[in-house]
Amino acid sequence: MVGIKPTDLPPTAAVKFFGAGTAACFADLITFPLDTAKVRLQIQGESTAASGSAVVKYRGVFGTITTMVRTEGARSLYNGLVAGLQRQMSFASVRIGLYDSMKQFYTRGSEKANIVTRLLAGCTTGAMAVAFAQPTDVVKVRFQAQARQSDGLKRYNGTMDAYRTIARNEGVRGLWKGCMPNITRNAIVNCAEKICCELLFIHNMVNTLIFSTINLPSSSSPTASCPPSCA
Repeated sequence: MVGIKPTDLPPTAAVKFFGAGTAACFADLITFPLDTAKVRLQIQGESTAASGSAVVKYRGVFGTITTMVRTEGARSLYNGLVAGLQRQMSFASVRIGLYDSMKQFYTRGSEKANIVTRLLAGCTTGAMAVAFAQPTDVVKVRFQAQARQSDGLKRYNGTMDAYRTIARNEGVRGLWKGCMPNITRNAIVNCAEKICCELLFIHNMVNTLIFSTINLPSSSSPTASCPPSCA
């Protein structure tokens, strides 16, 4: 089209899909040790109850990271990283990349979307993302919770082995354990994130348009900084 540069065209759904997943993978690489520490702290009460010991192994986020590095090695902080990257590539791609497409679906192609439409689009993409990526999340958490045994044996020997073992021992439905609570959580989170981002973006656009339409005085004029009454 005349007057429209390629950079002015909005990104396609495929670009949004791939871009969201790639960005989430980079973020996961940086924050994965914190996520692993969170999982260990969450399951600590269960492991102490099973062993009958009242000794608390992990204390706080950084205490957990320090203990894991000392007792299991630094690589233990990245247990389940492959499954984590698989999760981000599938989860974030759907949750973020398909949001605009889902919003247009609810508005039937119209660019005008009210708050209800945004809520529906956010809930839908959040639920779709969890349903699609839940097996990767289950495997990721299993690896993060897997501490080194005294005999050196591990429950899972690799990411694909974990998928096969869970499906064989617990059934295919075992890969979707915790799916409904996760869907509820992420539907709410996705609604809040996307709507807040859009409202802030709209607010900034309105402010920019208002100030750009005001005939502000130019700094090159000697009387520009004064109002008409003092000129």
